[in-house]
Amino acid sequence: MYTYNYPRPAVTVDAILISKLNTVLLIERGREPFKGNWALPGGFIDMDEELVTACRRELEEETGLRVGEMTQFRAYGGVNRDPRHRTISVVFYSFQDEESVPQAGDDAAKAKWFPLSQLPDLAFDHLQILEEFKSEILK
Repeated sequence: MYTYNYPRPAVTVDAILISKLNTVLLIERGREPFKGNWALPGGFIDMDEELVTACRRELEEETGLRVGEMTQFRAYGGVNRDPRHRTISVVFYSFQDEESVPQAGDDAAKAKWFPLSQLPDLAFDHLQILEEFKSEILK
């Protein structure tokens, strides 16, 4: 297998789940960075999986919820968006009929639905992501 001599960024996925009650599902981070802050469910992709598959897997691992169709929103790649290293995240979204009861797992300490108008302090650039999502998709 060919390997590169140059550093490469890590790739992650993040999930935006919106309920008909205009709430979004967030997880409380159980690990650094941003331990104790809330974030979109998500994480690093495996080398052998498609982006949307990784998003569904991370969502299920962190919240216990399974979703069907997910739509790609956009990618975020700010140089300093993750204090660990250069990380690019591809964000997917899905609309849910109800607020299914999440069960926190993996590196999520808690999982909870929040009104889009009353968001807690968010990790990484997740506030920016949700603001852009609200203005472009929920307009």
